[in-house]
Parts: sequence; C-alpha cells; structure tokens
Amino acid sequence: MTQRVFGITGWKNSGKTTLTERLVAELTARGWRVSTVKHAHHAFDIDKPGTDSFRHRAAGAREVAIVSGKRWALMHELTSEDEPSLDAILARLSPCDIVLVEGYKREAHKKIETRRLEAKDTAPLSANDPNIVAIAADHPVSGERLPVFGIDDIAVIADFIETTTGLKKLT
Repeated sequence: MTQRVFGITGWKNSGKTTLTERLVAELTARGWRVSTVKHAHHAFDIDKPGTDSFRHRAAGAREVAIVSGKRWALMHELTSEDEPSLDAILARLSPCDIVLVEGYKREAHKKIETRRLEAKDTAPLSANDPNIVAIAADHPVSGERLPVFGIDDIAVIADFIETTTGLKKLT
C-alpha cells in the first residue's frame, strides 16, 4: 500500500496550522493513526540553549537523539547538505494511516488551500496548482471550480480527506 499524504497549503497567516491541528484531532478521534510534516521557511530550533542535547549539537554532533519514556526526537544538522525532499522525510516516518503535510506549496500531493482575509497574501493558489483539490476559507468564495468548505467545517473537511485519499470509515 502506498502512503496516504494530504496537504494543507496557503499563504502566511491563512490558517494552515490551525486547520492542520484541528484535522489531526478529528482524524485521530475517528481512529486513524496520523502523522504530520510541517515545512518551515525560516530557521527554527526545537532545542534550547543550556540543555544537554543543545550542548551536544553546539559541540559539533551531526545528529542528536533525545529519548525518554514519553517520546523521542532526532535532530539532524544539515551543515553543508541541502534541505531534504518531502519524499525523503516521508520515508523516515513510522507507518501510519495518513500523513498531513503543512506547507510544501510546490509539491505534487493533493492539497486543500486555506484562505483567510487577513492572510499575508490573498491571491488564489489553486489557479496555478492542479494538486489543490479543495479550498477552506473564512469568507465566501465565488467562481471557484473546486469544492469550497468553511475553514471551521472540520468534520466535513475530514470526510473529504477520507474520500479523496481512499481512507475508509472504521467500523
């Protein structure tokens, strides 16, 4: 079976993270095992100065795994490497029912476009991306060829994702 991937894309401040978070909660409540991938265009760090793992990286460790009885994380320093492709990241994930991908506007997986009036940009992405299969907006959208959902219609959007990706309702 191929990995089911569905994306949430849109301009900055268009509601991507909120929609992703709410979809994860809805889909997991339905019994699905959900993983996520979040693309960041800025430098980020999940570690804090002063922690042992931060000190390991600062000393030059290429990878640092931090492990406890509750969770584990692996931090990989890119140094002179290019950013890994989405496919490379997906290949590293544990098996799950669906991966929700936030961001990655230019990748070729099916996506829903988020639109909010207060977004950084309001130019529609769907006109130039055949992989956008629906729109979630906080305002009325007219003249669109794709299905349009209210950005807060989480159950309906989750139903659409289940249908679009081939997930079947658990019985």
